[in-house]
Amino acid sequence: MKNLICFILFGCFLLTSCKKDFINLAPESLVTSGNFYKTQAHFNQALVGAYSSLRGAKGSTSSWAMGEFRSDNTHYKYNPGNRGSFTLEAIDLFVDDQITPVTQSKYDASYSGIARANIILSRLETVDLGQAFENSIIGEAKFIRALLYFDLVRYFGGVPLYLKEVDDVANAYLPRSSVSEVYNAIESDLKDAIDKLPAPTANQNGRATKSSAKMLLADVYLTQKKYTLSEAELLGIINFGVHSLLPDYSTAFNPSNKNSKESIFEIQYRQGTTGQQSDFVYSFLPLSTNLSPIVGFPANLTTSGMFNTPTEDLMSTYEPNDARFNYSIGIAEGTGPVGNMVIESVKDPQGYVKPANKRADPFIRKYLHTHGAMYNTDDNFPIYRYSDVLLTLAEVLNEQNKSTQAIPYLNLVRLRARLLPSNETDQTRLRDIIAQERRVEFAFENKRWLDLVRTGKAIDIMNLHGAQIKIIHASEAYLPANSYNVTQNRLIFPIPLREVQVGGLQQNQGY
Repeated sequence: MKNLICFILFGCFLLTSCKKDFINLAPESLVTSGNFYKTQAHFNQALVGAYSSLRGAKGSTSSWAMGEFRSDNTHYKYNPGNRGSFTLEAIDLFVDDQITPVTQSKYDASYSGIARANIILSRLETVDLGQAFENSIIGEAKFIRALLYFDLVRYFGGVPLYLKEVDDVANAYLPRSSVSEVYNAIESDLKDAIDKLPAPTANQNGRATKSSAKMLLADVYLTQKKYTLSEAELLGIINFGVHSLLPDYSTAFNPSNKNSKESIFEIQYRQGTTGQQSDFVYSFLPLSTNLSPIVGFPANLTTSGMFNTPTEDLMSTYEPNDARFNYSIGIAEGTGPVGNMVIESVKDPQGYVKPANKRADPFIRKYLHTHGAMYNTDDNFPIYRYSDVLLTLAEVLNEQNKSTQAIPYLNLVRLRARLLPSNETDQTRLRDIIAQERRVEFAFENKRWLDLVRTGKAIDIMNLHGAQIKIIHASEAYLPANSYNVTQNRLIFPIPLREVQVGGLQQNQGY
């Protein structure tokens, strides 16, 4: 942790100004601690640095690997020609360990963002820049810190709780706090953030608002089964009267609708040459020497693809005519071996039947929009959308035996997906309906694994999923004998070995 914190102390100065219409995350100049943290512009720049850390913590490989790939929503296409990918595959197979780079990356990126938020909060105490300005900065910094700690506590359990700037070696290593202590700190940050952040407006700019903090706090309460408290925060968002679902599911993800009225909070990216572009979709596409049928221009992808591939199980759960199905998933049809597919066309999955002489590889196309160069896309990554408000509210109401009140919120999401409304009032059956609705509404938004853990279904569902995967891919014989042995210990990830060795942290059970 010490090396990471020291790096962050200097890295936070590689920042930029914030434009009104977009959080510009490209560095412009190098400044030093001696002349920084003096003006409003400095703190806006520092805050942009904190926001930019969310790209590594919430919009990177570790996020989809640990939040989606770990679940029954996705698997991978085994490529015998590239076995350097096994450490990533280990996350899916439940054979990862304390030296798996993906979990180290998640841990480091999260604490990097927390350190940046802490520096802002500490340095703000040394200046007087006006109460209104300071409130906004405090609210945003505490929202970012809470968002990152919420990930850490769900993925790793109790973790060290850094709530002050680390300015010397003596306080660079803290012991693990308990899960309840971390949640208490998250709740405290968010309550203060809600008090200080501005209310949402119709035209957002990618920065946190009261809606962002209320949705995060509602999620925190939901995870702890504090349903009444969660309900209150969700109703508060609705009462702002600003947010609503866009008419079509597809438009919620189109780059032309960034930070729309459906958006509660999303990670910002911008296509171009300033280093702000997104590229996550390229991890999901089939490997081919010609991707043009998918991306629309000549492209050669022969490594680092075919991960997070939609499973047969997920695709079978979409109801007939669900508008989300064809938009979220595509099928690359063609011929040739794994790793060098000749893609002939892209098909919709709804009602698709594979021809006998063809290969058919499903892939995520939810984040695939027009762009002109490989690894340079314009897609933001959603953290919370208004449909999350609606489905979370339906869930917390149902858990309080208010099933009749829950149904209208569920049906707003179903009707947008062109599905018939539900009239189920039995609590147990409605619970399953809401869970399924979350699965398809938020497919590939890195929520499925956390939902399975939160609802107590992860062990049973993932062991069954593993058995199915082993049957489906038996002829390929690539799955280790110990894969998909999902136990209570595997519901959280290991503390990275470096933190155990250098920081003296106790390792999680089973690792």
